[in-house]
Amino acid sequence: MENATVGCNAVLRSRRLGPDDEIVMLSHVYGAVGNTVRYVCNISGAKPVEVDLPFPRVTADDVIARLAAALTPRTRLAVLDHITSKSALVLPIGRMIEACHARGVPVLVDGAHAPGQVDVDVTALNADWYVGNCHKWMMAPKGCGFLYARRDRQDRLHPVTISHGYGKGFRAEFDWTGTWDPSAYLAVTAAIDFHEWLGGPALRARNAALAAEAAAMVAGRLGTETGGGNEISGAMELVRVPVSGAQTEDRALALRDRMLDAGTDVPVHANADAIWMRLSAQAYNELEDYRRLAEIVSGVLAQN
Repeated sequence: MENATVGCNAVLRSRRLGPDDEIVMLSHVYGAVGNTVRYVCNISGAKPVEVDLPFPRVTADDVIARLAAALTPRTRLAVLDHITSKSALVLPIGRMIEACHARGVPVLVDGAHAPGQVDVDVTALNADWYVGNCHKWMMAPKGCGFLYARRDRQDRLHPVTISHGYGKGFRAEFDWTGTWDPSAYLAVTAAIDFHEWLGGPALRARNAALAAEAAAMVAGRLGTETGGGNEISGAMELVRVPVSGAQTEDRALALRDRMLDAGTDVPVHANADAIWMRLSAQAYNELEDYRRLAEIVSGVLAQN
């Protein structure tokens, strides 16, 4: 399918929910997925429940404890991020799935940033549903995601667009939902081969190490702090932007616009009463890129 958000929509909009039901999600949920949860709750009368994750100092054990505390006999689904988007945390997804299953709660994993950034084995994870993107860290063409559904969860699962395959089974319904260009999907095998040629596991480890080094360097240059550098970091790291005044999403978007005008692009978001930049490290990056970023951001901030 086109992307992970479409996959999440397919799962969430196929669930049968009622007014006494709850859907658990994380406070760091991706915006579009959080909106989808709220939408299906609005039309069904179910209740969305957010698990508040602290930031920037959070541990794997803390994540598990907070998730387990949010599960109740009314929880009908848990929507969990493998890697959070705004906060760039690589969550202990295997343990999180086990905690939910121990309470009889099925799990939808949003793995949009996972394939190509961390090891992903959907069978070993045993998630009920797993969605991911191949056009991010796997470097396939844009518009290329996937939905994995465990065999016992394929029944009554339908695509967002109902078409000629309705009622003919999981693959028949999802394989063709209308006129589209399948070129991006056909390129996934080549993208996987290229990822492995670049090093596969060694590349993923190298990118994570570069992200940590780059974030520490940029934070030192700006006289601020990183948002990661712990056990749940990957090839993305956050650096707090040292600005005063309102720490709002509007302020973050305005700051990103100024960085674009200055010749660079870096995601900037408000989180935990601060504004953070998200740095990513891929095969084509080197430390000099982040030195240049630090110079540009310093110049932008000096204009305040």
